[in-house]
Amino acid sequence: MNAAITRLAAVLLLAIAGPTIAETRLVMVEQDGCNYCARWHDQIAPIYPRTDYAEAAPLRVMDIDDLPGDLALEGRVVFTPTFLLIVDGAEIARAEGYAGEELFWMHMELLRRRLAAHQSSDPTQ
Repeated sequence: MNAAITRLAAVLLLAIAGPTIAETRLVMVEQDGCNYCARWHDQIAPIYPRTDYAEAAPLRVMDIDDLPGDLALEGRVVFTPTFLLIVDGAEIARAEGYAGEELFWMHMELLRRRLAAHQSSDPTQ
């Protein structure tokens, strides 16, 4: 399967993932021409929806120029890909860049820990 078809299939699969009860999302910010984004789509996108991470934080892929103004971000997104852990519209953590599968999964584990800490400190959770 060529890379374009693989990427389209991954984006379609990720787009139909439903929100969790707590409205937690992992937002991948990308841009056209980003080679690291393309590598992520080839190596991780087919796997992510089948992981515990996806269950806790379904993925939404967004273009860097189309981020909604109502997202409460800790700062401007400069690099792509950037992975934002969003809870109820507010960023609670981020991981910038993609340097391969092993480092990505390490970042996801750190984000999962930040989510757990956030949920245990939030009395409404």
